[in-house]
Amino acid sequence: MPRGSRHSLLFVLLVVVVCGFLGAGYSQRSSNGYAGGASDTDVRDGLRQFSEVYSLIEQNYAEPVNPDKAIFNGAIPGMLHVLDPHSNFFDPKSYSLLREEQSGKYYGVGMQIAPRNNKIIIVAPFVGTPAYKAGLRPGDVIMAVDGSPTDNLSVSEVAEKLKGPKGTNVHISILREGAEKPLEFNVVRDEIPRNSVDLKFFVKPGIGYMHVTAFNETTEQEVEDALVGFGELKGLVLDLRGNPGGLLNEGVGVADKFLKKGQVIVSHHGRSSPERLYKAARGNGGKDYPLVVLVNRGTASAAEIVSGAIQDHDRGLIVGEVTFGKGLVQTVYPLSENTGLALTTARYYTPSGRLIQRDYNGVSLYDYYYARAEEDNPNSNANSSGKEVKLTDSGRTMFGGGGITPDVKVASFKATKFEDSLLLKYVFFNYAHHYLQGKHTDKNFEVTDAMMQDFRKFLEAQKIPFTEADLVEGNDFIRASIKSEIFISEFGQEEGLKVRAENDPQVLAALTQLPKAKDLAENAKKIVAQRAAAAQANR
Repeated sequence: MPRGSRHSLLFVLLVVVVCGFLGAGYSQRSSNGYAGGASDTDVRDGLRQFSEVYSLIEQNYAEPVNPDKAIFNGAIPGMLHVLDPHSNFFDPKSYSLLREEQSGKYYGVGMQIAPRNNKIIIVAPFVGTPAYKAGLRPGDVIMAVDGSPTDNLSVSEVAEKLKGPKGTNVHISILREGAEKPLEFNVVRDEIPRNSVDLKFFVKPGIGYMHVTAFNETTEQEVEDALVGFGELKGLVLDLRGNPGGLLNEGVGVADKFLKKGQVIVSHHGRSSPERLYKAARGNGGKDYPLVVLVNRGTASAAEIVSGAIQDHDRGLIVGEVTFGKGLVQTVYPLSENTGLALTTARYYTPSGRLIQRDYNGVSLYDYYYARAEEDNPNSNANSSGKEVKLTDSGRTMFGGGGITPDVKVASFKATKFEDSLLLKYVFFNYAHHYLQGKHTDKNFEVTDAMMQDFRKFLEAQKIPFTEADLVEGNDFIRASIKSEIFISEFGQEEGLKVRAENDPQVLAALTQLPKAKDLAENAKKIVAQRAAAAQANR
């Protein structure tokens, strides 16, 4: 066996041993009630059989076997996915990305890139970053990085080329509309914050809107800064849609800012970990403005912890779609060779005792992540049938074991076939650059009827089929999309996202629920106070 293969095999045997001792008995119990673990003999036999199988494959497979591919991408993930969908092994590259995401920063030039018209283009440089200071613009086509052409490269591959140690140079060749030849930029890499609060503004007088993309090492502080920036609020829409979660302590810290001091936020316990309660350490200081939390099926983990705590304490109203249902605690164990193991060690429970985790037994990984037809049906009983019943502080009935069910269900926007075709062909992006050629606009810009006629001519010139009915039905969507792309080009990514939020049907629905959220919180206060008084009287 080649030396490299033996090295990889020894490493995977080590991981198998780690998993055997850490994960043994996860779902098995002996008759006396204690966890049934694997014996030393069982472990040795398993390791010997694995070694024999791998040796046979390496010696007899039709093509040379790449041990890293077979082990890192095959054997270890396969073993972990038998346990649950979220235990995972990180090879050196994915482990590095995990740490980067958790840290809330990376080193690079600071811009969002995306595929457009078979090229990699700059969507927007982030304000204040090296890319922004160097003069890179939205719509610039990245032709080469450090002399290496970007043809046939993916967005992630180009992004990796742009990243590098702080203070190093990267040479970027740009094709810009109106320029006769490519433009050359030498950009010095720097620390780029990966902001988790990517959008915060007053959506109405006194009514704040805040979107949190994930929970990394800076999220609690970012939320704190945003709330301080708002000042006195008359209401807040906290948007957690598409938030996959992240660090538990950051989720607890964010929930703390909306609850009363001492209220339970979440608990977790597992076979080998004692139950632990997390409570609001500081509390909201009496700032009980109406609160609506927006969620969807992409809201998971720490984002579900925040949503569940707010819902169980009747602090605010949850609006949107049933959340993902990821309530398993992963402990990340650093391993040798810059790899890591994320192993499920406990389960999360909301303050009322609801299990957040969705059932994954007998379900394929694909169905677990993507098949949610039952929950998409607003008349479905999928979220209550046979599930545990828990009560909020005011006595409202909640069901556990399937994510967080919103108090008010509002389906996400579903584009028509015509609208989808406009997005797939980057029509709004292309039209914005066509419209802005040789001119600028200000923040009072609105899409006029004359501009809609110009857009119609643009569709015809681009040979994009449409009907009058398509334009009438998609009028609001088209106007909002054009304005958003123009604002991104003229004023940056945040201003474009703000336009989208202001025209988002779920955000608009959330705003209408703020009075109901206020009534809910006030009613819960009265009920809790009455209970406390009755308990005091019976002493």
